[in-house]
Amino acid sequence: MSVRSAGTGSVLYQADEAWTEHVKKHRQKLAGICGRHLNRPVRVQTIDGHTYEGTIVGTDGCHLHLVTRPTEHDHRFFGPYAANSILTLVLYELLVITLLI
Repeated sequence: MSVRSAGTGSVLYQADEAWTEHVKKHRQKLAGICGRHLNRPVRVQTIDGHTYEGTIVGTDGCHLHLVTRPTEHDHRFFGPYAANSILTLVLYELLVITLLI
């Protein structure tokens, strides 16, 4: 990585081209997997260790959209009274997707 002037400012970070291509390839692979499993219940674990359960309701090539039902102990995003909330996850941050039967 190098810092270079870009007009009125300086570039603080520029991703390595090989890493960028790798991420794009995996993002496309995950979008295809998620698209083939629409309306199926899954458990998703992110690279940061967060785990969510829900039903896949969509993917837009960059994000996975899950309908979730928060438990009484999990009000991080939706509050205690939310039902059937849609959680959006970034595809390249996903570590494991498990199909629930």
